[in-house]
Amino acid sequence: MTKKMTQNNLILKHLQENGKINPLESLNLYGCFRLGARIYNLREEGYIIETVRKKNGVKGNTFAEYHYKGDGRQMDLEDAIKNS
Repeated sequence: MTKKMTQNNLILKHLQENGKINPLESLNLYGCFRLGARIYNLREEGYIIETVRKKNGVKGNTFAEYHYKGDGRQMDLEDAIKNS
C-alpha cells in the first residue's frame, strides 16, 4: 500500500532538496495554485521558511520566492542550552 503525497509533503520535499520554490514551479510541478497557503501550513508545523520578494524582469511585477531554512529543531536545541 503506497501513501499518497500531499501538496504540503511535495512542497516540503522540494524545499529540502532544492532550497527554494516559487509559485510558477509549484503550479507546474505539483499543480498547486495556492503556494502561500501551503507555506503557511508548513510554518505552522514548525518549518522555517523565509519569503524573498523577487521582481519579474519583463514587466517588473513582484512575486514571492520561498527559501527553506530548516525544521526549527536546531533553534529548539539552542534555546534549551541557553535556558539550562
